[in-house]
Amino acid sequence: MHRRLALDFVETGDDRLSEGRVSKKLPQGITSSMLYSDIVRLAWPSLLELTLTQLTSMVDLMMVGGLGAWAITAVGLTTQPKFLLMTMFVAMNVGATAMVARYRGAGEHKKANEILKQALILTFSLSLVSSIFGFIFSEDMVRFMGAADAETLAGGTVYLRIQMIGLVPLALTSTFTATLRGVGHTRIAMVYNLVANAVNVMMNYVLINGHFGFPRLEVAGASLATIIGQLVAFGIALSVVLKGDHYLHLQLKEGFKIQLHHMRNIVNIGIPAMIEQLAMRAGMIVYARAVASLGTVVYATHQVAMNIQAMSFMTGQAFAVSATSLVGQSLGKKRPDMAQSYSNHTRRVGMATSLVLATTFFFFGRQIVSLYTNDPAIIEQGTRILKLVALVQPFQSSQFILAGALRGAGDTRATMVITFLTVMLVRPSLALLFINRFHWGLDGAWIALVTDQVLRSSLVLLRYNSGKWKQIKIK
Repeated sequence: MHRRLALDFVETGDDRLSEGRVSKKLPQGITSSMLYSDIVRLAWPSLLELTLTQLTSMVDLMMVGGLGAWAITAVGLTTQPKFLLMTMFVAMNVGATAMVARYRGAGEHKKANEILKQALILTFSLSLVSSIFGFIFSEDMVRFMGAADAETLAGGTVYLRIQMIGLVPLALTSTFTATLRGVGHTRIAMVYNLVANAVNVMMNYVLINGHFGFPRLEVAGASLATIIGQLVAFGIALSVVLKGDHYLHLQLKEGFKIQLHHMRNIVNIGIPAMIEQLAMRAGMIVYARAVASLGTVVYATHQVAMNIQAMSFMTGQAFAVSATSLVGQSLGKKRPDMAQSYSNHTRRVGMATSLVLATTFFFFGRQIVSLYTNDPAIIEQGTRILKLVALVQPFQSSQFILAGALRGAGDTRATMVITFLTVMLVRPSLALLFINRFHWGLDGAWIALVTDQVLRSSLVLLRYNSGKWKQIKIK
């Protein structure tokens, strides 16, 4: 049974309430402990799920790292092309999350389930096109990313092609996850993703180096293990929404008919999110190519540092899930005062967690990097880079959580503009300047990343404090 939120105990309000700038005053009858309880209850399954998912990614890279620096680089060069191809359906999932959260808050159960179907139609169509395109042009994309030798190019190409084969089930699972999180069912997504991660790691062991009679497939084995895990997650997620004992229930017998008004709402929120993601990926590709120009070993170091930094994303992303769901539900109930109280308290919890991570990366960076490789050059430079990762933690956490709150309100245009300015323009421009003009090497690239994160966090905070996100209407 779904436990009630503090939000469920307050009266439906006037949508003109608290439309101005952000206030720190709590709504009547609501205490901080009630808000923290709701936030943590929604965040901890996502935190566990996202953390173990990233740990699986780290284990993948550690296992691949045993093949040599070329293998780490080969896998790393596929990251941005894959994310770029995922942009369209990931963006539409932002719209789906915001819509189901609003409808749950408003008590519109039927409409929430209609949104699930419309989102699945969009996701299937967009991911199928991306999958075919990505498979055909895998080699060209890996070469474009800066593969420096034939071995890296071949390894990256086969890895990306296998990923494209599994893109459609991955995409559909992401839509199930996005909509389940929107209505606050974060534990369900946690369970099927954890099972998938366990399968992924086991298959890594038997396929990368060849154990228990399986062939030694190296980077191809790592990619195949990933999509096997994703297929398991898809199967479990599909069975969950088909059972009908949760808020979201997919009824196949009713068919999949396009409902233009729902599709329009998803797209209206999703399009700015898609432009934001495209800008981010374009900026990240330019940034990654600038780093790749420094050579295979340096890029391997960069990939290890990025992989470790991605672990630190998990806390911000998990609390952003809480912020998105709770803000969306609060605004659906016409309680913008509850929306801002939830997001303010979520940011405080995320900030405390980020300080713990910052301390860990600063003082134990060498030990963490050593888990990936025994190459002294990579360990030395990677340790130095992790001090910059530590520095950015509080800004990164704030940016994730408040951006999640804005998306829960449907305010995706603001985050689009901010991402365009920072990731598309500031980060790659500074990276190219610091690497090619100042000759600061990998350190320069990471100084550019820190600058981007600090600026983006500041701009998101300014937008949030304006309170304009509380005035956005969704029909």
